[in-house]
Amino acid sequence: MRRLMLLRHAKTEHDAPSGRDQDRRLDDRGRNDAAEIGGWIGRHPPFPDSVLVSTAVRANQTWDIAWEAMKALAPQPKVELSPELYGAEPSQLLEAVHAAATTDPKVLLMVGHNPGMHELALMLAGSGDAAGRKALSDNLPTSGLAIFDFEVDDWGDVAFRRGRLAKFVSPRLLKQTSGD
Repeated sequence: MRRLMLLRHAKTEHDAPSGRDQDRRLDDRGRNDAAEIGGWIGRHPPFPDSVLVSTAVRANQTWDIAWEAMKALAPQPKVELSPELYGAEPSQLLEAVHAAATTDPKVLLMVGHNPGMHELALMLAGSGDAAGRKALSDNLPTSGLAIFDFEVDDWGDVAFRRGRLAKFVSPRLLKQTSGD
């Protein structure tokens, strides 16, 4: 069994002072949402063994804030900055998942961007939480987290439509359901 967690970066400023999209930073809501989703992850094991984070500033900030919120509850994962996650298509993101076979974590967390992350989530979901699949069909919002389980022993066997959506959460959904 392998678990894949897809986390979209938190809410950002509209423009970076540098003018470069990769330099956009989290806004106040984004910082709060990243902490909220990190706290949720910390209260809901299993925890990620390995984390792949886009090199964009907003993805790094999202991971740093989420980790700060969960670190008292979760063991330190191996974290790798992955430039290939920025602007990646679903097939490229799936290649990054397959590459996890070299370190073979049981739980892999990817922190990245739409539209690729949302499209990947839709393409992976073969079964699972019906309400979560319906909510996810519209969007993977900022700070949205889609958790998939795969009945495989190797990351190289993860494939489209083979995932079971275990949970889909976002700060907005957490507020609607009183936190958990």
